[in-house]
Amino acid sequence: MSFFRITLMRSAIGLPKRTQGVLKALGLRRRMKTVFYPVSHDVAGQIMKVKELVKVEEVAEAKTKDELSAERRPDPGFFIERAVPR
Repeated sequence: MSFFRITLMRSAIGLPKRTQGVLKALGLRRRMKTVFYPVSHDVAGQIMKVKELVKVEEVAEAKTKDELSAERRPDPGFFIERAVPR
């Protein structure tokens, strides 16, 4: 089963209440928030109403909040192989 990965890229400030309602129904409250929905015609219709504000990708599986956080975490840039003796 595939999912839509929907990320709110632009703010809804100043937009009509109807557009803000669609974003609220999708669960997108603030910028860079990501939600996952199963691929369906209903969700595709909602996405089309706010297509200028969101980024949509089709993925194989939904990720948890912790997995999304780990995905955004930068690489430390170094690895400690062994402790230095003092």
